[in-house]
Amino acid sequence: MDAGEVISRMITLPGLREGCMVRSSLRGLSVLSLSFAVAASQAAELPELGDRSSGLVSPSTERVLAQIALKQIRSSVDTISDPILKYYVKVNVHRLAEYSGIAEPALTTVLIDNPQINAFAVPGGVVGINLGLFLYAHDESEYSAVVAHELAHLGQRHYARSVEAQRAMTPWMLAGLLASLAIAAGGGGEAGLAALFGTQAYAQDKALRFSRSREREADRIGLNTLERAGLDPDAMGRMFERMHTAFRFVDKPPEFLLTHPLTESRITDARNQAERFDPRTVEPSLDYQFMRARARIHYAESPQLAVVEAESLRGGGDADTYALAVALSQADRHEEAVKVARRIYKAHPDSLLMAASLAEILIAAARIDEALALLSGKLRINPDNRPLTYLKAEALYAADRHTDAAELLWRHTRVNTDDVDVWELLAETAGLAGDTLGVHRARAEAFALLGAYRQAIQHIDYARRLVDADDRPLRARLDQRVLDLRTEYEAAREHSGPGPS
Repeated sequence: MDAGEVISRMITLPGLREGCMVRSSLRGLSVLSLSFAVAASQAAELPELGDRSSGLVSPSTERVLAQIALKQIRSSVDTISDPILKYYVKVNVHRLAEYSGIAEPALTTVLIDNPQINAFAVPGGVVGINLGLFLYAHDESEYSAVVAHELAHLGQRHYARSVEAQRAMTPWMLAGLLASLAIAAGGGGEAGLAALFGTQAYAQDKALRFSRSREREADRIGLNTLERAGLDPDAMGRMFERMHTAFRFVDKPPEFLLTHPLTESRITDARNQAERFDPRTVEPSLDYQFMRARARIHYAESPQLAVVEAESLRGGGDADTYALAVALSQADRHEEAVKVARRIYKAHPDSLLMAASLAEILIAAARIDEALALLSGKLRINPDNRPLTYLKAEALYAADRHTDAAELLWRHTRVNTDDVDVWELLAETAGLAGDTLGVHRARAEAFALLGAYRQAIQHIDYARRLVDADDRPLRARLDQRVLDLRTEYEAAREHSGPGPS
């Protein structure tokens, strides 16, 4: 059985949990780091002006493949719904992208619920980050070093150049490989990988990693990105050395190290490259430390143990005090949490993430009016801000103001169309507001983001039946949405094979 037949069989597996809004439990997620390295090459050439790779995989084709892979990722693995963490990740990626030379018109970020080190970049503009990266990166520069490295793979179009070097693997076969890896990560585990790679040792070797030259090229460009972004270029060497030391003697290192082998020479190269830049002092990012604290609490055995840990570090600074506030809130010690959070907010009133965190803690403490006042004031300065808007909708929901919450979320979806969590909250809120039509429309969009096109079209059809016969504009919009979904469905079938949708 050749590689094409193996991949064809894999992509006919159910990639979406149809009829269910809950994503599957995570097993073997780290394999997703393979998705940006599906056809690694032995070639060592530098980027060519007008290189031949665009003839095989154009940027527009990469974007189509990326959306297919993104839907598979969303439907197959657990992701983080925390609006504050998601916002930090998105802002960081876009900030680094500004300095990385990426020509992508838009980047989509996905935050994976996995404690292992991993990050991946799917050609076409999808950047995935394991929440576990926060646990290992001690500061914002170290965290950004890993992200900048992945962005360099996108900017240099390593995927397309690898396809040029390995013509036998067509872009459409690679689309199937991306989807199959997501399926294996979401539930197939090692069995899924065995089915995919069992008789294809050569293809597996090619798919596991970029060539050493391209890894070093990504390191070099990532260092330049860090420097231009005002971060510490020395952080890349520090991060590599920390990972190398932490996993040197383990039997099964994290997937990131399998696809990005860290040798002493590579670490030395990163340090030597950083010496090209003038020494600089980078102020620690308190917002990053806040997010790191949230990651630690997320993976704590229990909120109570998170409180114990945070209390033991209480004298360590504002980040540790922040951790205590969040842990107290999750342990249902709400009044203590509010008191601690207010103290940090007063010290850092300009931190949007701190304001959002205080609002979250106030909502959990049933201090809805205070939360709404805080969020409304911040939204006047930061209109349509993602975490602030989401939290305000949650506050309105908690106050049983479901109609107001639904109206806010409908407005928000005009500028935030690609967040499954927003559409799911909207569907639930619309239902409590008695808006059955709105429930079906919101569910349709949530299913569409998971790639479940049949369910999405079905819900649009349900919605259309509920529209007043005189409301021709809405009927026309729904009809057009069905056409759009059918077009997306056919594109996915064309690029990925005839599997179910």
